[in-house]
Amino acid sequence: MNRLGLAKWLVDPRNPLPARVAVNHFWQEYFGTGIVKTSEDFGSQGEQPSNPLLLDWLATEFVRTGWNVKAMQRLIVTSATYRQSSRITPELAERDPENRLLARGPRFRLPAELIRDNALSVSGLLDLRIGGSSVYPYQPKGLWEEMSAGGGFTGQIYTESTGKDLYRRSMYTIWKRTVPPPTLITFDAPDREKCSARRSVTNTPLQALALLNDPTYVEASRFLAARMMTQGGKTAAGRIDYAFRLATGRTPDSQERAILLEQAQEALAEYRQHGDEAKALLSVGASKSDPWLDPKELAAWTTVAGIILNLDETITKE
Repeated sequence: MNRLGLAKWLVDPRNPLPARVAVNHFWQEYFGTGIVKTSEDFGSQGEQPSNPLLLDWLATEFVRTGWNVKAMQRLIVTSATYRQSSRITPELAERDPENRLLARGPRFRLPAELIRDNALSVSGLLDLRIGGSSVYPYQPKGLWEEMSAGGGFTGQIYTESTGKDLYRRSMYTIWKRTVPPPTLITFDAPDREKCSARRSVTNTPLQALALLNDPTYVEASRFLAARMMTQGGKTAAGRIDYAFRLATGRTPDSQERAILLEQAQEALAEYRQHGDEAKALLSVGASKSDPWLDPKELAAWTTVAGIILNLDETITKE
């Protein structure tokens, strides 16, 4: 068999495997777990599908529609199964903790790339250009060079991008096999030394530190704060509601609003007394702050915006 023969065999309707593997990966992207949980292993050592009939039906639909990927995405996201609420009762949590019976909608933390893209999008910083060369976003100084192999090889120096390239979608971030983007790795993005069909999901203190201190997220908080001040209205409560809705898709309840209002007042009092700290916060990142906004007030709202961008609900798909 030559390569053409292999290609024809892979998409032959009589071959049941490729379509099943493909739709299982699509399902995993939307629900967090595939119909076959071990998406990296469809063999005899893998897990049995939780719903064999559903897997077979999706696979045959995929083939019937001419392997139309977009049509399959639409079919899944418009299904009643996907559109269910992700709220869970104690009884359901005990009976089906991993939602294998699909009695509720999906709820899981966003992938590493989407956590970054989501923060940039909410802040208004995200650059939506399509195509082009890879970009070099913020990275700890010296990390790239520390892991480099030395003279005689290319890519030994990390030259940080400038302008809009710093805010391109994460899919354009440069990857070096031995030095993957550290922030993405923190959120469980795999390295590229081997194929990975399924990502692990961890919850570590380092992730919280990255969301609070990485220049990308501090800068995104500052830009979201500027949006709060210029587009969120004149009142503190209105600004909080505006940012909260941008980040989570809903308005805060009274308790959440009260906590954020208190934090805004405390931060503003602190920065009015320590203007140097406000200046240091606003200097994070390559972009410049809006000169028309009061720097101490902007720093205070940057703190509040940082809290909102760090909410579990902000970085979770539900």
